[in-house]
Order: sequence, then structure tokens, then C-alpha cells
Amino acid sequence: MHTASTVYLASFPSPSQGVWHLGPIPIRAYALCIIVGIIIAIWWGDRRWVQRGGTKGTVVDIAVFAVPFGLVGGRLYHVITDSWRYFGPGKNPVQALYIWDGGLGIWGAIALGAVGAWIGCRRKGVPLPAMADAIAPGIVVAQAVGRLGNYFNQELYGAHTTLPWGMEVYQRFDPSNPTIPDQGPNGVAFGHIPLPESPVHPTFLYELIWNLLVAGFVVWADRKFKLGHGRAFSLYVAGYTLGRFWIEMMRTDDATHVLGLRINVLTAGIVFLGALVYFVLARARGPREAPESLVSKGAEPVEKEPATVGAESREEQEDDAKPEPPGES
Repeated sequence: MHTASTVYLASFPSPSQGVWHLGPIPIRAYALCIIVGIIIAIWWGDRRWVQRGGTKGTVVDIAVFAVPFGLVGGRLYHVITDSWRYFGPGKNPVQALYIWDGGLGIWGAIALGAVGAWIGCRRKGVPLPAMADAIAPGIVVAQAVGRLGNYFNQELYGAHTTLPWGMEVYQRFDPSNPTIPDQGPNGVAFGHIPLPESPVHPTFLYELIWNLLVAGFVVWADRKFKLGHGRAFSLYVAGYTLGRFWIEMMRTDDATHVLGLRINVLTAGIVFLGALVYFVLARARGPREAPESLVSKGAEPVEKEPATVGAESREEQEDDAKPEPPGES
């Protein structure tokens, strides 16, 4: 049991709730954080795309495909790797669709989001690696903002700690019946009763800070070395997974294990190695590519002629090509 002085000197509080109601409409902190993160990623990505020589608005057009694909991919990864949460005796499979309650796997979001981005890039005529380099810092900042949603949901924290930045996790209850515990995102803390393991390591905060550092590092490296062909994106992936590897091992929430490791620890290690290999091999592709240089296979670029001049030129060529009538000079 912690005294009041100990609690306030050696920890910071978690939010009492993560959902508010505007009449019948629920306002979910987690969803708002995801939306704000997406807006930041698109806005910053578009600025970087223009700075690299691309057309303004291209990132927005591609995001129309990438964002929905990414959300679906993130949810699919979470549901597949944590299927025990939704399927089995006493479970409600419909909750697998409740994306607003939290549960987005970044690995699935990036993988399927890349498919959506590829579709958008093909339609816009731009190379996917160049687009990936432009949006890389914005994506990792969006992830940082998304971690604030985990704070409001009181999730993704670690073991007990006595460090001054430990977080108090409060017991939450069903807002419609305060006698029923509800530690999920819809619960409300009445009386701020800390859980027995409080205070805990705020691993969501560790990842938030790490993500911002990765974003700054990618921007610095991109400016200094003029990274192209997807190398800035691979640097983001390597940096993020390096941090996720050790932060994930600090978490104590329930998770699927493979080979004795949390599945996200294993995934982070594999993706980290893949990103490093790509970063090294892509160097052979040479200097940074033009942002809008993709031509569909088999198609040739068409040079447009000015309407009036072109018409006059074609008429003169047609006149010159006509055979002269007999007897005329």
C-alpha cells in the first residue's frame, strides 16, 4: 500500500477515463489520437514530398488508399496474433471488429498500408520508395501520437517501479454500474483506487519518446546523406524496431508468445534485420531518384505540343507532303 505522499512524489496519474459522451455520441481518446496522428503524417509527408520536387497534394491522394488498408492491416495483425482475446469459450468474436477500443498492430498496418500506397502510387505515376522516404518521419510521429491513446486506455504498461516517472494505474468500473470492475477503455476510475502493481513503468511513454527521437534522426540523416530509393523509410523501420525490441520486453500485459518470447519482440528483431539489409543493398541504386518518374510498363511518355503552333506545324507538314498537280510548278 502506498501512502499519499509516496504516490504523488514518485509517480504520475493515469486518466480517470478514456471515453466521454457528447449526448449519445462517444468521444474516444484512442480514436482521436489515431486521427490526429494520421493528419500529422499526411501533412508532414506532403510538405516533404514537395520539398523533394513532387507535386503538392500527391500524398493526400495516395493516403486515400494507404490509410484504410493500414487500419485494416493493423487490426488483422492484432486479431490474428491475439486471437484468444476474441475467439473461444465465453468470448465474443464480434469484438474483433471494435477497432475503437484499441488494438492495432503496427506491423500489419505498415504491411497492408504499403499495399494501399503501392496502388495509389501506380495510379499517380510515382515510385513507391520515393513516397515511402517522404512520409517516413511523419509515420513514426503518428505512432508517437497514437501512444497517447494507450495512456487514456490505461494499457501497454510495464512492471512495478519506484522510479519518479512511474505511472499510477487506477481501478476502473462500469460507468453504468460502479460495482462492476471494467479495466477496459470504457471503464471509469471512481475514487482513484490504484491497482496493486502501481506505480508501473509507462512503456507507452518510453515508446512515444523513442519514436520522436527516431523521427528526428531520420530527418537529420535524410538531409545530410540525401537518402533515396526507400533508404529513409528503412532507417525509420530499423530505428523503430530497435526501440520496440527492448520496450516490448518491459511490458507485462497478456500477449501471445512464440519460442518463449512475446510475438512482437520476435517480429521486431526480424523486421530490424530486414530493414538493415535493405538499407545497405539499396545504396547500390545510386543517388536519390526523381519523385515522379514512374512510367507504366510498356508506355512511353507523351510530349504535348502547343495547340496553335502544333496545329500550324501539322498543316504545313501535310501541305509539303502533298504531290504537286501535273503541269503546275
